[in-house]
Amino acid sequence: MKGKGLLPALRSAVLAAGLAAAGSTLAAPAAGPAGPAQSPEARAQALLAQMTQAEKLQLVHGVFAQPDAAHGRPMPAGAIGSAGYVPGIPRLGIPAQQQSDAGLGVANSGNVRPGDGATALPAGLATAASWDPQVAYAGGAMIGEEAWRKGFNVLLAGGVDLQREPRNGRNFEYAGEDPLLAGIMVGAAVRGIQDRHVLATVKHYALNDQETARNAIDVRIGERAMRESDLLAFELAIERGRPGAVMCAYNKVNGDWACENAFLLGQVLKRDWGYPGFVMSDWGAVHSAARAANAGLDQESAADVFDREIYFGAPLKQAIARGEVSPERLDDMAGRILRSMFAAGLFDHPPVRGPIDVAAHRAVARRAAEAGAVLLRNRHDRLPLAPDLRSIAVIGGHADKGVMAGGGSSTVTPYGGNAVPGVGPAGWPGPVMFDPSAPLAAIRALAPRAQVAYAAGDDLAAAAALAARSQVAVVFVQQWAAESIDAPDLRLPDDQDALVEAVARANPRTAVVLQTNGPVAMPWLERVDAVLEAWYPGSAGGEAIADLLFGRADPSGRLPFTWPRTLAQLPRPRLEGAGAAPGTPLPVSVDYAIEGADVGYRWFQRQGLDPLFPFGFGLGYTRFVQERPEAVLHDGVPRLRVTVRNTGARAGAEVVQAYVQVPGSPVRRLAGFRKVRLAPGRARTVEVALEPRLLADFDTATRRWVIRGGRYALYAGRSATELSAPVPVSLPARTLSRSLP
Repeated sequence: MKGKGLLPALRSAVLAAGLAAAGSTLAAPAAGPAGPAQSPEARAQALLAQMTQAEKLQLVHGVFAQPDAAHGRPMPAGAIGSAGYVPGIPRLGIPAQQQSDAGLGVANSGNVRPGDGATALPAGLATAASWDPQVAYAGGAMIGEEAWRKGFNVLLAGGVDLQREPRNGRNFEYAGEDPLLAGIMVGAAVRGIQDRHVLATVKHYALNDQETARNAIDVRIGERAMRESDLLAFELAIERGRPGAVMCAYNKVNGDWACENAFLLGQVLKRDWGYPGFVMSDWGAVHSAARAANAGLDQESAADVFDREIYFGAPLKQAIARGEVSPERLDDMAGRILRSMFAAGLFDHPPVRGPIDVAAHRAVARRAAEAGAVLLRNRHDRLPLAPDLRSIAVIGGHADKGVMAGGGSSTVTPYGGNAVPGVGPAGWPGPVMFDPSAPLAAIRALAPRAQVAYAAGDDLAAAAALAARSQVAVVFVQQWAAESIDAPDLRLPDDQDALVEAVARANPRTAVVLQTNGPVAMPWLERVDAVLEAWYPGSAGGEAIADLLFGRADPSGRLPFTWPRTLAQLPRPRLEGAGAAPGTPLPVSVDYAIEGADVGYRWFQRQGLDPLFPFGFGLGYTRFVQERPEAVLHDGVPRLRVTVRNTGARAGAEVVQAYVQVPGSPVRRLAGFRKVRLAPGRARTVEVALEPRLLADFDTATRRWVIRGGRYALYAGRSATELSAPVPVSLPARTLSRSLP
């Protein structure tokens, strides 16, 4: 957040004068101690001193910002629509909170202007796969700007739950399995949002790693293990993004609901990490008044529709009167909310509805899709496609209409509407959305001399016949995933495996484009020449895929998770809670202590398992060599210095991945990374900084990160399994400072 979201005094005075001239019902921010020259904390406290108890209670709960026709409930007065609304307090100049779902773009924008749309970023996994914080920041800034122009000032964006479960229906919203990669990438996106004066959240805190039984499941895991995995991802994202809010999750953690979990909210977030912002609940995640407030929950979201009652309304007021919740705790709740609103600029930079540069925003989404696509296979250098091809078969996946998006609350209604309407489920978490960016049209534009023909893929014989008479076949397959549901297994639905098999038999020069939520089984892998993981590629996905297929863009993405061969390789081959009959005693319990902190590639290392594709893997259209790294010390923390050389004939990008093996550990941890772009024949020497907490263990007795000392092994490489020889470095024992950057 630049300048903590505050304007200089002169610009604030101009804003106040403008509001007065316009006859606004919002008063200008108070002068004196609450003026814009003061810190967000000082301004919040000065304003808090003027508030009544009723006004504080108004600030700590919101309503659902959509009409409920079934119960005769209109749109709440003052709300512009979308996920949530917290009314302002005009007497004190406190603006309303207009909250929108926005993990991948501004959702439900049609509630603001009927028929309106928004720009959809590619899946969060695509952004994570870019391994480029600049890509994440640009995406966050884009959706922040778009939200601000639509009248929103709070975005429910910043999903950082780790991918412990590849069947999780919300993996596409998140950033993979590694805490360092996820924390850095999500933190950059949150910072981009808030630099546009829109308050962002980091969610879903914590260990909300599956959708099956999400409202009942009890996650069991030890403190050290969670501190070194899921909680580390949140810690890093919060440090780098400085989000105004953290959203607590639906599930239980070690017996307590996440939104009334004193360990997570009070001890870890607010005391150990010193987080100054507020905790908002997920929609329907609150179960009490006094217990939730005393544990650390500060704001109950959309309480009128999603919770059993408005706990932070009359019940909280009564709890304060009975002495169950102190008046000071209510002051802390309201003060944290005000402080974040000041810090993010909600007072000094209110949204200004106006035109949106759709072309520029679409370009951001296109660059993200190109940077995050992962080339998994490229036998015979089948890709990029030659510009002089005479015939190309494009098959399946509604590629003549658009590209797939994930379902649930993050679904963005695109400009132009759903390209393939009517695909079920019709109700929640559907309908299935397709962004109107057709790969077929984009391929034709880049191959004007070729005969580019399309087959829908529902007729296997017709698809095979088209492939047989074409020089190259490009098959689009997809796996729709959505919030509130998990996949039963890793198989592609709707007999798409049979489609790929039929096409590959007819023409071995076949490339497959995946649009998936994560890893899928590919029984046909050895019978096709190329596989490109395009994820859910967003508003310009069709053009991005065409650019990648023809080499106008280099597929420089690297996997943000481990791609298993079978479910048997997972810590839990059976998905806990799946298929539970109605009336099954709840909560269901899931044991994350099996793998503990060793999520994903670390589990595979620990168990000696061979994945289909390792974490960090990805091919490109050129070749890189990483010369032997050397360790250099900066303030007692090692870095890896690596020379990267592009030995191929095309420009491209390489990701230098640095791993550390601490004394006594059987696994290597990702400790740093750096993306390097090079022209053919060029070389560059880079230093990869290592995150100190990845060199350390969390000591639960002292609640500190401790470097045990001894002989460490550092590695540089292209994936978790393709690494240099170890570089030894000796480090003294020490305890890390709490004031990490």
